[in-house]
Amino acid sequence: MSTVVVDELGARLKTYEGRPAAVAGRGKDPVNEPMIRHWCEAMGDTSPAYTGPDAVAPPTMLQAWTMGGLSGHTGRAGAYDELFDLLDAAGCTSVVATDCEQEYLRPLRPGDEVTFDAVIESVSDRKTTKLGTGYFVTTRMDVRVGPDLVGTHRFRILKYAPARRKEEGKREEKGARSRRPRPVVNRDNAGFWEGVERHQLLIQRCTSCGTLRHPWLPGCNACGGLDWDTVEASGEGTVYSYVVMHHPPFPAFDPPYAVGLIELAEGVRIVSNVVGLPFDKVRIGLPVRLEFRRYDDGADAPLVLPVFRAQEGREGGVG
Repeated sequence: MSTVVVDELGARLKTYEGRPAAVAGRGKDPVNEPMIRHWCEAMGDTSPAYTGPDAVAPPTMLQAWTMGGLSGHTGRAGAYDELFDLLDAAGCTSVVATDCEQEYLRPLRPGDEVTFDAVIESVSDRKTTKLGTGYFVTTRMDVRVGPDLVGTHRFRILKYAPARRKEEGKREEKGARSRRPRPVVNRDNAGFWEGVERHQLLIQRCTSCGTLRHPWLPGCNACGGLDWDTVEASGEGTVYSYVVMHHPPFPAFDPPYAVGLIELAEGVRIVSNVVGLPFDKVRIGLPVRLEFRRYDDGADAPLVLPVFRAQEGREGGVG
């Protein structure tokens, strides 16, 4: 005799498919050249299509024009909140973004004013993952300029109840979490991490055009060349930008701490910790100097990482 398990929560969640998640939303700013410039600088995209009198916005900026910022949007529909309240009440209190899909129907240009509607497109059957058991929720946003559909953005999340572990597993997990997260090393960046182990910060250099690049890539984004060698960074740099991390607290870290985007003297940029002064004293333009720190000495495989120490007494630094 077989037993059929009925997923009553799943059936309730399915009733929200097709219901609006946002109605008559409006971008807070028209498509504009300053935001396009900031995006291109951050991405290192030098395409001429994004500058000049006939400029268009990079297609992947589609979502940027719909974001509400810290104050949010006023057009979110009640059905979306109801769906998440049901999931929270069922213990699915954790969330992780899984993927997004975008479709571009025509380029956006400076001056375009964006409107959008969003719908709860689908809720999956109950799924069990390594993170826990829950449901994948997909929303679809249709982006318009005037009456014309210019793009579609699908965003998928997993709303789940964290997996319960045996006490032994919890102790092992706690011990693992007390270590620094390990970098993902692959064939494209292995040389960089091998250099770090030797206390060298290596920068890729295209042997066709001489362009330096970081992070490491399989090919040159300036000329497309596939052959490269390396140069060793001098270690001198300045803070190009930074954030102060307060949350979430990880056992391996001691917040608050400063994470900087460091512009090296060679012209490339690298993300790393800024050390040697209080987090609230870090400033853009602060001179820094490379050093290497060793973490998790008691572990089977200690970790060496590059960090950047503030240079006190130098112009623009801490005096």
